[in-house]
Amino acid sequence: MTEYQTVTADTSVYRDGTIKLHGPEGFAGMRKAGRLAAEILDALADKVEPGVTTGELDDLVREMTLDGGAVPATLGYRGYTHSCCISINHVVCHGIPSDKRLKDGDIVNIDVTPLLDGWHGDSSRMFLVGDVSIKAKRLVDVTYECLMLGIEKAQPGARLGDIGAAIQQHAESQRYGVVREFCGHGLGRLFHDAPEVVHAGRAGTGPELRPGMFMTIEPMINLGRPQVKLLSDGWTAVTRDKSLSAQFEHSIGITETGNEIFTKSPTGRDHPPY
Repeated sequence: MTEYQTVTADTSVYRDGTIKLHGPEGFAGMRKAGRLAAEILDALADKVEPGVTTGELDDLVREMTLDGGAVPATLGYRGYTHSCCISINHVVCHGIPSDKRLKDGDIVNIDVTPLLDGWHGDSSRMFLVGDVSIKAKRLVDVTYECLMLGIEKAQPGARLGDIGAAIQQHAESQRYGVVREFCGHGLGRLFHDAPEVVHAGRAGTGPELRPGMFMTIEPMINLGRPQVKLLSDGWTAVTRDKSLSAQFEHSIGITETGNEIFTKSPTGRDHPPY
């Protein structure tokens, strides 16, 4: 049986399996953190180009996060030593920034999480590097469509499975694979919390969505099969068949009448072309 916990500014929050329900102060905090995440990704749109290294982009993310009065939540998280994750082509998620240079035709996901005044703004977008193939662009477009279809289902009174079912149906209608090994998650003052938001499933199943719930929806869609494998670094996940993979992520809150996207781009740069 699903347990819910109403939290206030004075509540000590732990990952205890309960789904947290937040009030106005939580929404205000998430708006600020989400806005900063969106502004960072907006600024990167003009920096992602052939020849730039993923390490240089990581440096920019760190500088912009600190300049915004926040800290990168990934920096030091479980031993991770970078300010964002950058995943190229067949890397599904958690790609580690390095001296690797982006090449013409690459597709790239950049995932940022500024921690601002105790609240996590978690978001990722795809970027197209130079002249990208039609099939890669189509994968990116469909993945964004999957994200927005999932968000559309995130309504009070709906079930968590409604989100995954909508994403799975759309992706598989294009003969793409939906990654199951990684999922969205609750967040707020915790980086990762209940519930797990799986991007495939059956409508009408899972916990009820209630006003005050915060979560990420972040579908990972593969051009080929859905299976992934973890590399020896313990972080980088890649497609087993080496097919391209794409991902978009928003942080949202369930409201009395629908939902609020905390990480929406203030300049309309939520998806390429930018």
